[in-house]
Amino acid sequence: MTLVGCWAHARRKFSDAAPTRASEVSLAQTGIIYCDQMFRLERSWEQLTSDERKNRRKAELRPLMDEFFTWCKDNQLKTLPNSKLGIAFAYCLNHEEAFRNVLKDGNLALSNNLAERSIKSAVMGRKNWLFSQSYEGAKSSAIIMSIIETAKRHNLNTEKYFNYLLERLPQEATLTDETILEAYLPWAKEVQEYCK
Repeated sequence: MTLVGCWAHARRKFSDAAPTRASEVSLAQTGIIYCDQMFRLERSWEQLTSDERKNRRKAELRPLMDEFFTWCKDNQLKTLPNSKLGIAFAYCLNHEEAFRNVLKDGNLALSNNLAERSIKSAVMGRKNWLFSQSYEGAKSSAIIMSIIETAKRHNLNTEKYFNYLLERLPQEATLTDETILEAYLPWAKEVQEYCK
């Protein structure tokens, strides 16, 4: 398992440290600019294969990261360690290896915002689920939430998707055949056409 740093968190640290009405570009704003450049590059590679993205990252993102971390090291000593800017520099430098891990694989994401949004509903409902009447009830709730989040991730209308499942699954002769069940997964062609 590889720990990958979230560049959105790094950007947020600099954003928290940025002065609201600066007449010139501050160190914090420079940190934001670096992060924005990385995200801009990443957005331009969305349609590439993971291997192509990995190669582009090595060619274009790695030099930008090198420049960013050199800039952090050069400026960290110019700030108070407990100031917001000092904390931003320390955060980035302490997690440099994790931030650079995104260069190892084109499937890795520069930001974990999507993953955080996916689990937000589970976190929000956590206290409600304390009152599940049984382990099986809690497990069922978790399965349903997983189905909902996966459907959302694949741009399905969740209500249509659940209706689709509830109307069609009972009509199947067996639910132990994986090939039958695969036809009901959120990314299946017929599901995509029917449940958008």
